[in-house]
Amino acid sequence: MTQEEVMQRQETIQATLSASQPCITLVSGEKRPIAEIAKRIQSPSSIGIYKHCPRKYFYQYIKKLPMKENIHLVRGKIVHSVLERFFDMNPEILNKDNYVEELTYYLKNLFHAFWSKEKNNIMKLGLTEDQIVFYYEESILMLANWLNHILEKIRAELDYHTDFVQVFQRIKPAVIEQEFKSSIYAVRGFVDYIEVVGDVVKIMDYKTSKKKELSQEYMLQLAIYALLYEETYGRRANKVGLWLLKHGEMTMNVDQELIDLAKFEIEQIHVNTQTSHIHDYQRHEGPLCKWSTGQCDFYDVCMKDKRAGM
Repeated sequence: MTQEEVMQRQETIQATLSASQPCITLVSGEKRPIAEIAKRIQSPSSIGIYKHCPRKYFYQYIKKLPMKENIHLVRGKIVHSVLERFFDMNPEILNKDNYVEELTYYLKNLFHAFWSKEKNNIMKLGLTEDQIVFYYEESILMLANWLNHILEKIRAELDYHTDFVQVFQRIKPAVIEQEFKSSIYAVRGFVDYIEVVGDVVKIMDYKTSKKKELSQEYMLQLAIYALLYEETYGRRANKVGLWLLKHGEMTMNVDQELIDLAKFEIEQIHVNTQTSHIHDYQRHEGPLCKWSTGQCDFYDVCMKDKRAGM
């Protein structure tokens, strides 16, 4: 389905739903559609930040204070760019008898190109040379782990198909890096890739996290993706999951409970972010405010406001 067809389908679905848009009951008892009361378009990230610390949400999304770059954000951007561009390769130039070496070389070159592009930003982060080398090598290992998974899929397909170009196209995700946006729920999200095998649809997100777990934060992100997919395509995805680049795939089935989780949290964020008053955004102090090697981007202003009684 082309992007134009997707947009046309979404317009048709939303027009059908417009007469029964999801509503929120306000404190006054009045019921109003989410789209009418939403102050801004939310995302899995903004909802996650609010749930962790409403005051941080206030500084980032209402006051729009500047944020600092860090190695995890920069490295994540680089790795995502490599994975997004990997399937742009023309498989016709690959040698079927030497594709492992050629794909490995291609992936390393892609990574080096994107790392070099961000080199000036990395040098401004205040890291030691050893730390920079560590993150460079760790990123290479993550990508190598992912590539081994791709090579296994290629080998499995080659047992049944002799045309290497056809095999490469079969393992390529149906969708790579797509934005989904709901005018009904006033929420949006960027999906890394979607696999479609037969009638089975699987929505996936890449993570560079060290932990091998499907946290509540990640589950909510995937729930929102499932809701956005359902609204856009008019059908429910079968699975959602993470591609943990240090560990591998973790997936879960999409059911009504997961969809309801997304709807509930979206409603809550819109209800709880109606005002622009700092006192309505409680400060949640904890280990992520300040730690041995860093602090929250808004720590200084937050502590200043605390001393001022805000």
